[in-house]
Amino acid sequence: MIADTLQGKVEGREKDGVLLFAGIPYASPPVGDRRFRPPEPHPGWDGVRPATQFGKAAPQKPRAGSALPGMDLDWDEDCLFLNVVTPAADDARRPVMVWIHGGAFVTGSGRTPWYNGVSFARRHDVVVVTLNYRLGALGFLHLGELDPAWGSSGVNGILDQVAALEWVRDNIASFGGDPGDVTIFGESAGGMSVATLLGVPAARGLFHKAIPQSGAAHHTLDTATAAKIAERFCDEAGARTVEDLRALSPDLLLDAQLAVESALLADPGAVTGGDGAPLTLPYRPVIDGTHLPRRPIDAVRAGDVAGVPLLTGTNLDEFTLFSLMAAQDLDDERAARRLAAFLPDPDAALATYRAARPDASPFDAWTAAMTDQVFRIPAIRLAEAQAQHQPDTWMYLFTWPSTAFGGRLGSCHALEIPFVFNMLGARGVPEFCGEGPPEDVALAMHDAWAAFARTGDPNHQGIPEWPRYEPGRRATLEFGSERTVLEDPHAAERRLWEGVL
Repeated sequence: MIADTLQGKVEGREKDGVLLFAGIPYASPPVGDRRFRPPEPHPGWDGVRPATQFGKAAPQKPRAGSALPGMDLDWDEDCLFLNVVTPAADDARRPVMVWIHGGAFVTGSGRTPWYNGVSFARRHDVVVVTLNYRLGALGFLHLGELDPAWGSSGVNGILDQVAALEWVRDNIASFGGDPGDVTIFGESAGGMSVATLLGVPAARGLFHKAIPQSGAAHHTLDTATAAKIAERFCDEAGARTVEDLRALSPDLLLDAQLAVESALLADPGAVTGGDGAPLTLPYRPVIDGTHLPRRPIDAVRAGDVAGVPLLTGTNLDEFTLFSLMAAQDLDDERAARRLAAFLPDPDAALATYRAARPDASPFDAWTAAMTDQVFRIPAIRLAEAQAQHQPDTWMYLFTWPSTAFGGRLGSCHALEIPFVFNMLGARGVPEFCGEGPPEDVALAMHDAWAAFARTGDPNHQGIPEWPRYEPGRRATLEFGSERTVLEDPHAAERRLWEGVL
């Protein structure tokens, strides 16, 4: 099957009853003189370009807890490719869902088997796009303090996503999609990317609904903090200028990148963010004042994206994915000391978290608090902000627990992804979810996401009536062994963060 794009014709293939167009370049390769530059349009090609094999991922190295099972690490600096799964390359003008992958802004790709859009295409007649974007230092190292000519470098990964959305606007009609009905969705760093795009002026009008999963609008860096990261990076790389960095191989850049991450993990307080909290996610979007003028959460609160319906939420036990391998011998005093980095009354906070979990250890209580600090409370703040301007705002909580690793993961970070895509049979899912993850939970989530992409309302016959999110009621749909509407779940813990985050 051949489809037309502005850059030239592409030939896809039939797969699993739908059409796959893989490895389509949406921007010029960001190599050579384009390294650390904003994305540039692709010049196009003559004839018909094969689109049957996935493009390579962005440069990356595996990290504990940041890569999903089955993730492909075949990478190249020439990485700006996207993939389209569609029921047909016709003029049907179907809803379009654009997925932005996670991986802490340092790993991942759009070709991961969990992100296969075949069920959305077959079951719901939806077009799905997945994409790669620049990661780590190549996508998020802020060099503007080193040389003002490179002011966009700390947000280039987000600008890549904008370029992919521009490609969708210009070309998706040839693949059976409607450029006027685009939903962006993503998880973890992908969810943070979705929420960041809410604050990017250049992205306005390129999408019409948003689903950030386990990632919200707080996860950016100010230029002062980003400049400290860049300084440490240059020290590790032995570079003094941008040209020095541009002369290094991708492997050497990755070595320096990983060295900075490792140093911050060993000494979390060595560099702190603008809120004073330890910085353990050093490569993330930078508020450069131009492409990203202010914090995305502030843009949402101001009503900048009032016309965009929002569906957001988190998993019950997000942080267990990261704490599973950590030393768990915390006592109350040490747990409270850790909480003091975030909360003004850490002893009361620890007591609150333990009261809600009678059998919880101090380590369990700290893990629950970290779930709130990194994931749940930012999602609540995003829903609160958007609900002021857009009534079609919805909140979920995923609670089905994995049985893998003896059940120690619980409802951990990333666990909902194969449920959302209805891909419980994908490579790596049994190792993460355990044997026999329930299909009814997957269909409930999958159908809700598709309904939202089509109408802006996630309700469907397979779930109870899902009320819109209002700060007074805080109705939240639980996706677990049962589907239940919760009223202000974990309210006492939520109140701990009022005025803090």
